[in-house]
Amino acid sequence: MKYIKDIREGERVLEYYLCKKKENRESKAGKTFLSLKLQDKTGVIDAKVWDITHDIGQFEEGDIIKIDGQSNFFQNEMQIKVFKLRKSREGEYEPTDYIPCSKQDIEEMYKKVKNIIKSLKNPFVKTMLENILIKNENIAKSYKTHPAATYMHHSYMGGLLEHSLSVAEICDSLGARYEYVNRDILIAGALLHDIGKIYELAPLPQSEYTDDGQMLGHIVMGVTLISEETAKIPDFPHELASVIKHLIISHHGEFEYGSPKLPSTSEAIILHFADNIDAKLTTYGEILEKDTTPGKWTAYQKSFGRYIRKSVIS
Repeated sequence: MKYIKDIREGERVLEYYLCKKKENRESKAGKTFLSLKLQDKTGVIDAKVWDITHDIGQFEEGDIIKIDGQSNFFQNEMQIKVFKLRKSREGEYEPTDYIPCSKQDIEEMYKKVKNIIKSLKNPFVKTMLENILIKNENIAKSYKTHPAATYMHHSYMGGLLEHSLSVAEICDSLGARYEYVNRDILIAGALLHDIGKIYELAPLPQSEYTDDGQMLGHIVMGVTLISEETAKIPDFPHELASVIKHLIISHHGEFEYGSPKLPSTSEAIILHFADNIDAKLTTYGEILEKDTTPGKWTAYQKSFGRYIRKSVIS
C-alpha cells in the first residue's frame, strides 16, 4: 500500500483511502468540483476532483474509496489531483490500514492513569475519577480509544488518552514547584479537561463531530458529566466541584479560543499552559515527521503561522 506519509510530488497515486471529508465547492469560474480529505493510518491529505465525469463513482464520507490521481504541491502542502474514483468493494482493503493509532501502548498509558488516580489523597476527587475513568466501562473504553481532535494534534486512536496523560504529567511536574497548588484538583482537571470529546467526536475511523458536538462542544459536555458524577457521590463539596469544573471551562485560556471563562486559579493557569504545550509540541513533532522540504526549515506551516526550523545542533 502507498501510505500517505510516503507520497512524494509528481507521483501517480493508485490506492485505497478513507474519505474523511467530502465537500461540493465552486471555483471562481463557477465550475463545481469536489474537495476531499483522504486518510490512512499515517495521516490525512487533501484531494481535489476538478472534472466530475463518469469516471467519478458514487461515494460518501466514511467510505473507503479507490482513487487514481497524481500528487502535487499546492500552497506548500501535498495534495492529490484525482482523475478516477470509485467506492471500494468488500475484501479489497485491510480496515486497520485506515485507523491511525498512538505509537505508545494504550494499555500501558491507561495503567499510568490509574496509578496517578491511586496516588491522590482527597477521597472525593479520587472517587470521582475512579467512577468516571475506571468503573464506568463505556467511558473507559472511549477514553482509551478516542482521538483528541479531528485533524490537529492527537487525531488518532488513543490520542485522547495520550494527550490527557501527557497533560497530567506536565501538570504534576509544574504544580510541584508551587506550594499553593492543590495537586488533586490539578490532576482531576488534567485527566478530565477533554473528557467531553468522547461525546463531541464520533469514533474512528470517521472521528467527525457528532450533532451534540457541533451544538454543545466538549467543554459543555465535560462539565455536564462532572456535574452528574459529583451529584452521585454523597456529600461531595459544592465548592470542590465548582473549582474542578472551572478547570474544564477555562482550559482553552482565552475567549477568542472558545474559553467561556478565563483561568482564575493557579491550577487552571497551569492546566491551560500544559494543554497548550502538549498540543503545540505534538503538532510540531508531526510536522517534522511528515515534512520533506530539503534544508533546515520546513515548508510554511499554517497551524503555526511560520516556518519551522527542523535541524538539531549536535
